[in-house]
Amino acid sequence: MRILITGGAGFIGSHLAVKMLKEQHELAILDNLHPYYSVERKKQHLEVIKLAGDFEFYQSDLLDREETIRIIEKFSPEAIVHLAALPGVAYSILRPLEYIDYDVKATVNVLEGAGKAGVRQVVFASSSSVYGMQNQEIPFKEDMATGKPISPYAASKYAAESFCHVYGHLYGLDMKILRFFTVYGPWGRPDMAIVNFIKKLKQGEEITVFGQGGSRDYTYVSDIVAGIERAIEKLQHSAILNIGSGRPISMEQLLAELKLYYPDMVIRRDGERAGDVDRTWADISAARELLGYEPKMDFSKGIAETVAWAEQYEKFL
Repeated sequence: MRILITGGAGFIGSHLAVKMLKEQHELAILDNLHPYYSVERKKQHLEVIKLAGDFEFYQSDLLDREETIRIIEKFSPEAIVHLAALPGVAYSILRPLEYIDYDVKATVNVLEGAGKAGVRQVVFASSSSVYGMQNQEIPFKEDMATGKPISPYAASKYAAESFCHVYGHLYGLDMKILRFFTVYGPWGRPDMAIVNFIKKLKQGEEITVFGQGGSRDYTYVSDIVAGIERAIEKLQHSAILNIGSGRPISMEQLLAELKLYYPDMVIRRDGERAGDVDRTWADISAARELLGYEPKMDFSKGIAETVAWAEQYEKFL
């Protein structure tokens, strides 16, 4: 299958690209190498992907509507996996208009390009943040997102989902909206808690825990990739699905795992951060039913794999 990955030089995109090449798919990556985090890190991702096989690479900004449409029409993919986005809750509060650009406008350009090029299906990477603050201690079902996000990042993802429905209707696209729950693993984003903590602990620095720490449905990147792959291959219609581990991990559990590797850990407690939800927990029953999705990575092993990667690639932390 001919597959185009937007944001393919990023964390999830690079893992997905390697898997798609190993599965013998024809691949193109479209990425603007945005400096939200190290461009050198993203270039290293591309080098890792090259070890898995040949692919086409387009360095282009998705905000350039005409160029985005031209690239999609040129490569003529059968499927687009739209991962490109500006991530990060805290940063979105400081620069909300950038999220309207990169997470909403850019998505519209990709969807229009897909429609004009006759692409059969688009997988859109959404986020567990669209659920906002949930008061009940139950896993999040897909119908629990009611349009009440609490950060500009989450709002931009929810808005982009709405445009997916629009363009699915206008062009007959199969729109597969996957809501990812806190992704971690080797090459994880440096602004996310696990990699951020590991970097500081390796350097003998204290780590900061905000508020009560809460809990997160930490999902290993290979399980996320498996969910995307199954959505492409097995889902024959539009749908919204949670892709998570289905097992919330408390901050205290995370810290206990890291303390095994960094016994001299020093923790500083700080107040709540604006825009942070206190917990996430994925109900993955729909993904199980429709995709046969089943997360495989144990959290302790996932942390071990991430720490091992950090030891090998310390300069990219």
